[in-house]
Amino acid sequence: MKLRSMIRPIIGPGLWNSLARLRDEIRLASIHMRSFRKASSLGSAGLRLNCGCGPNLKPGWINIDAFNPYATIHLDLRRPFPFQNESVSEIYSEHFFEHLEYPKDTGVFLAESLRVLEPGGIFRVGVPDIELAITSYASDDDLYYKRAMELWHPSNCTTRMDLINYLFRLGHEHKYAYDFETLYKVLKEAGFSEVKRVEFDPSIDCEKRRFGTLYVEARK
Repeated sequence: MKLRSMIRPIIGPGLWNSLARLRDEIRLASIHMRSFRKASSLGSAGLRLNCGCGPNLKPGWINIDAFNPYATIHLDLRRPFPFQNESVSEIYSEHFFEHLEYPKDTGVFLAESLRVLEPGGIFRVGVPDIELAITSYASDDDLYYKRAMELWHPSNCTTRMDLINYLFRLGHEHKYAYDFETLYKVLKEAGFSEVKRVEFDPSIDCEKRRFGTLYVEARK
C-alpha cells in the first residue's frame, strides 16, 4: 500500500488507470482459460445460458459471469464460447449487453450466440431503456427521475443530467446505449429474426430491473 501511494503520483492518473485495466484484463484472461476447459462437462444439447449473470443466478441455467464465485462457469464473453454448434436452446442477458464495446465485442458475442443456438432458439436481452430516460429528461418528467433515484441510482446523482450520465457511462463500465430501434438494427444485422420488444417477465427477469429496462427477444 505504501509503495502504491508513492508510485501513483509519479506516473499520473491516466497511466495508473491504464495499468489497472491491464491488470484486470490479465486476470480475466487467466480466469477464462481455466473455465474454458470446464465447459465440455456441462452438456451438449438443450443448454440455457444466463450471460453476465452477476448475482442473479437462475436454477437450471448455466450461469456465466467472470467474477461471481458462485456462477456455474467464469468466461470472458467477448471471446468465442466453449460450447458446441446448436447446443443451446436459450440465451439470456440482463444489464450485460451494454457493457460490451460496439461493434467489435458485440459482434463477437452475437455471432457466437447465433452459432451455439439451435434453430428457433431464443435470444432474450435486457438493457437500460435510454429512450425512456431521454424522453423523460426532455419532457421534465421528474417522476421518472425520482423513481430512478430511489431504485438504482447512487446518492451522488442529484440532477437529471447526473442520471443521464450514469446511464450512459456507469463510470467507464457502460460502452453503448440502446433504444429499441438501435437494438433491433444490431440484432437483425447480426442475423437474428423475429426481433421484437417484449414485456417484463417475472418468471425470468429480475424484479429490481422491471423499471427502466428495455427487453427484446429474437430468434435464430
